[in-house]
Amino acid sequence: MSQTDHPAPAIRQVERNGVNPVPDGERHGTPRSLFGVWFSWNVSILGVSYGIYVFGVGLNAWQAVLAGLLGYALSAVLVGILAVGGPRTGLPTLTQTRVAFGFHGNKFPTFFAYLSNVGWKVTIITLASTTGADLFARLWPGAFADSHGKGTTAGVVVWFVVVLLVTVTVAVLGHAVIVRVERWIAWLTSVMTVVFIGLMIPHIHWSRIGDAPAGSFGQFVGGMILALTLVGIGFLNYGGDFARYLPRRTPAPGVVGWTAGGITLPVAVLLILGVLLVAGDPQLGSAAAADPVGALTALLPMWFFVPFSIVIVISLVAAAITGLYSSGLALLALGVPVSRVGTTVINMVVISAGAFYLLFISTSFLATFQAFLALIAVVMGTMGGIQLLDFIRQRRLGWPVSQAMPAGQGGRNGRWTALLSLLVATVIGLGMVTSSDPNIAKAVGFLLSDDEKKGVIGTTNVGVLVAMAVGAALYALLTFVLKLDPSRRTALGGTAPAAGDRQAAGTEHGGRSTRTPA
Repeated sequence: MSQTDHPAPAIRQVERNGVNPVPDGERHGTPRSLFGVWFSWNVSILGVSYGIYVFGVGLNAWQAVLAGLLGYALSAVLVGILAVGGPRTGLPTLTQTRVAFGFHGNKFPTFFAYLSNVGWKVTIITLASTTGADLFARLWPGAFADSHGKGTTAGVVVWFVVVLLVTVTVAVLGHAVIVRVERWIAWLTSVMTVVFIGLMIPHIHWSRIGDAPAGSFGQFVGGMILALTLVGIGFLNYGGDFARYLPRRTPAPGVVGWTAGGITLPVAVLLILGVLLVAGDPQLGSAAAADPVGALTALLPMWFFVPFSIVIVISLVAAAITGLYSSGLALLALGVPVSRVGTTVINMVVISAGAFYLLFISTSFLATFQAFLALIAVVMGTMGGIQLLDFIRQRRLGWPVSQAMPAGQGGRNGRWTALLSLLVATVIGLGMVTSSDPNIAKAVGFLLSDDEKKGVIGTTNVGVLVAMAVGAALYALLTFVLKLDPSRRTALGGTAPAAGDRQAAGTEHGGRSTRTPA
């Protein structure tokens, strides 16, 4: 039986693997399966507002479309490249990064990646709950609408419970169920989105689209970088989570292509729609930027508003499922001594508590919370850049799974070349980004002048890309040019590479202990 002939696990079977390498005997499928996971994660009405943000940099419609498409494509390809590590090692991405940063050194960037993942899932579940509650308010205003026509607390609670239960159930069942569920969600959301676009086209003022003046080359680059940070940077640390069940020798172009395609296609189409809407009607664009769900669904006829509102909730749940699953693996990579199911339950408690706080206690905290999460992109982008460079070393070593283990078991506790590069680049990146929150703004942007803070550099997250480039360049200098990294034999803890690489990295507390065949 070939590697691709291994059957997929039964849909009712709870996934047993944690952060251990997936054994070759459990590998199955083709890269095509990755498309549905990433497509369903990204086909969201929020993509319309992304187009509005890129246009707002100061570009005309055609510049905004081109800048957005280039930024999306570049960031998605980077995610796809990092996803290749999944089939090569069988490890989740935030476990494979131990090879670059060391077993304990990896905990620093992983912690911030975990914070970002959980934080954005809090906001997604919050948005899904309020969207469902507003649907109830439109259908049954007497029971579920407040004096302003918005959803009541009772409606929000109902949808909050439903969204949370569905998200947790699918995430607990694990990889096989997630891939199948996301595939069906991808089909449903794509069909409904096509209808939505058809209903939005009459609201585009085509005669006014060319009114906006063209932006400068610097603004164009800024728009491209903004698009890059809006979509792909946040996914850099999770690509391998969904590719690690593919056979070890799965061709890299297939992994990169289907991953990048699943990310880029939905957001690209919605970006174009958002740009055309705002270019023709700046008032609608401003409203959609502030509240994309409310502003855009208000234009829909009632016969489509109801099913599309449900689809919006489903698309948000799709993103929450994959995020909850990956955040559970991140906790395991941090060394939390429970099973994968256990970390998923822990994250359920954390996310539900955060969403409950935002929904029912302090909605004024949301803007500050999101501003903080945006800054974490500096750490995540830098981590991804270093990991991309380290792929060169890992490939030369034959993708050494054993180096994800602690010192004495094949790995190392920390690799100072990667950690120093991460620290230096993060400081530089934070010095070149700005924040809309007045308190956070005091701690960042210290490398920019007041004019630069208000210009393209300060408003388009250029600092995230600079940090990523600086981190990768410094790591390349220390590791490949100056050759300050220990020898292969030392890095493997004194064991022969072939033997060390054939031994599974183990699970610590994240799943069953396994050995993969050579």
